[in-house]
Amino acid sequence: MKYRRLGKAGIKVSEISLGAWLTFGKAVDDEITRACIAAAVEHGVNFLDIADIYARGEAEKAVGRAIRALGLRRQDLVISSKVFWPMSDNINDRGLSRKHIMESVEQSLRRIGTDYLDLYFCHRFDPETPIEEVVRAMDDLIHQGKVLYWGTSVWSAAQIEAAVGTAKVLNAYLPQVEQPRYNMLHREIEAEVMPTAARHGIGLVVWSPLAQGVLTGKYNDGIPEGSRATYSDWIKADLTEEKLAKVRRLTALAQELGTTMAQLALAWVLRRPEISSAITGATKVAHVLDNVRASDVVLDEAALAQIEAILADETA
Repeated sequence: MKYRRLGKAGIKVSEISLGAWLTFGKAVDDEITRACIAAAVEHGVNFLDIADIYARGEAEKAVGRAIRALGLRRQDLVISSKVFWPMSDNINDRGLSRKHIMESVEQSLRRIGTDYLDLYFCHRFDPETPIEEVVRAMDDLIHQGKVLYWGTSVWSAAQIEAAVGTAKVLNAYLPQVEQPRYNMLHREIEAEVMPTAARHGIGLVVWSPLAQGVLTGKYNDGIPEGSRATYSDWIKADLTEEKLAKVRRLTALAQELGTTMAQLALAWVLRRPEISSAITGATKVAHVLDNVRASDVVLDEAALAQIEAILADETA
């Protein structure tokens, strides 16, 4: 496993990380959760990405139980959580108000069973809360030692600029990380978010680098029974014949290069120096083992050119 700095910060995260979205605390039981985390850590993964909204707090609990059951040292891990989405019907149990941030971090710490979070994300931009209120709350959490670095998730370049500018005016801790979606089929952040992050020394830890499994090739010949595509509109949106034709060609290229489609897709994401880590999901140990090997896959210029040609072919 290789490691990268989180933007210009001193902390380093594994190129491949393990996330809890849609899996831990919901789709898989504690035994599988422990097995996946154990395999990931054994192969060098140090970054575990969670959020309070994942399975409505159950993902945080599941990861916390796994860490304790495995006897993992807290200092060996980079643990994140997030705040924004409604966690109850309480009118104030949502958004990025100071009240919600301060109350939410306490609940996340309690569910995980830790004294601090390495990374704490504002899970979306909150148009109803002044950015100054958000920055001050995050700065206070860092001063209190409950959070080491704060960041944003799915914020636009303009919103990130506003956070950075406000933090500088207030002499507060700057946002250090942004978590956007990024993969071969969704490259929107290349235009503005990537250069903005690079300019401010903000690390990018990207979610859905495998397009929720589409870029593993599992849907090349149809939708497998019981797969998430049977009920996920997000996945179905990527299962057009145009996109699947490209994935089939990419899968063939991966085979030529002696790697798997998933590893090819992850290595392609990691080709960008702005990326600190690619957050992967897993419902079985085999997924973890396949994904972590992507850290050793290096795509040369010829391979990258072939990939770009496939992705740019509108008639693929």
